Amino acid sequence: MVAGRAWARGRLQPVEVGIGSDGRIVAVGRDLPGSRRHDVGDAVLLPSATDLHVHFREPGGPGASESFGTGTLQAALGGVGLVADMPNTLPLVDRLSRLDGKAARVRGHVAVDVALLASAQRSARLSGLAEAAAGFKLYLSPTTGIDEIPDPAELAELLRRVDSTGLALTVHAEAPDKFRTVESLESLAGWDGSRPPASEVTAVTRLLAAAPQGLRLNIAHVTTEDAATLVAEAGHASEATAHHLLLAAGSRPDAHRKVNPPLRSEPERRRLWERFRQGKIPFLASDHAPHSLEEKARPLEHAPSGMPGVETTLPLMLEQVRQAELALATLQEAACNRPARWLGRPHGRLAPGHEANFLVVDFRARRAIEARSLHAPCGWTAFEGWTGIFPREHYLRGERIVEDGEFVGRSSGRIVRPEYAPRQKVDVVAPRVER
Repeated sequence: MVAGRAWARGRLQPVEVGIGSDGRIVAVGRDLPGSRRHDVGDAVLLPSATDLHVHFREPGGPGASESFGTGTLQAALGGVGLVADMPNTLPLVDRLSRLDGKAARVRGHVAVDVALLASAQRSARLSGLAEAAAGFKLYLSPTTGIDEIPDPAELAELLRRVDSTGLALTVHAEAPDKFRTVESLESLAGWDGSRPPASEVTAVTRLLAAAPQGLRLNIAHVTTEDAATLVAEAGHASEATAHHLLLAAGSRPDAHRKVNPPLRSEPERRRLWERFRQGKIPFLASDHAPHSLEEKARPLEHAPSGMPGVETTLPLMLEQVRQAELALATLQEAACNRPARWLGRPHGRLAPGHEANFLVVDFRARRAIEARSLHAPCGWTAFEGWTGIFPREHYLRGERIVEDGEFVGRSSGRIVRPEYAPRQKVDVVAPRVER
């Protein structure tokens, strides 16, 4: 068993977590029976995070800047025990044979669990993909690896077919017809202007109008309060990233901070942060999407969009908790509990029947985020010099995989699919998972 402090009934209090031989939690309480006891003192026990949005670039082209092995290592060190990998690889995962090929690259090579999402760009292949996918991803605008987008007139039928599979759908929501030609693309503010907030709001509005009532829909990387509000009022889910919550567009020609959708103005960022801080954006995700230093050295207009983040997202937010800018309970819901439930996985809670995936966090152990001490092969971070709180220990199914901030585990991650069907979409009491 592991003893420490955990958030329960509105406060941090001492707990002990009993772990069974199958890697699941058997009991949570005080003074549990058992002779083997690992006491972490005043450190805090948190469920491992679930990151609903990563791009590990495998399979990829020559010089791909990431792999399942390197990506899941970063996840483990950043406190993430389950990742959902996106399908816009080379080739696009839009048929069952490609999904099977991707799964073969995962087995035996990953440090944490992986859920593989399939492409929903082509409706004719959805039923076959649903046999093995953990969910679907749809892009409404061109972005890295995506050139073809659905005809707006066919969107309702496409969404109906996704709904018929019973799997959840994540959507990159930008409307290309609302993109603008701006005078200068030499700054992040120019990139924001070229793919303005109106393109996100318009795409969300169209999507909600076309979505069948029962569709389990998540809007990826929302950047505006207006879009997040529309999604919530329609009863669907959305995710926010650390970079959209903490960074703003400006006059800098910094391609390292070029992402799709773009960073927004400081006032817009503040409004998004406030909504997240209030617990009104259900999910926190990284949208980990690295590119090499050489690619990012191009002029901003021609540089690819995306940044690494799976190793730093939770540490950055734990620092926000330490600074009293964010409640621990809010972060735990957005990073751990709700995303795991969204994927139908028994993770994200310190509760009997759930897998014993959890972290040991010492809020006094802060350190500067520096690319040289991170593990992204791309060799850079947009948060250079920021402060983060990294997990001291990380357990996957009761096995310690991180100790004193170093990876000590094996390639014991698994490919996972929904274990149960969530009873409702989001923001409800988590279903009880019985042994």
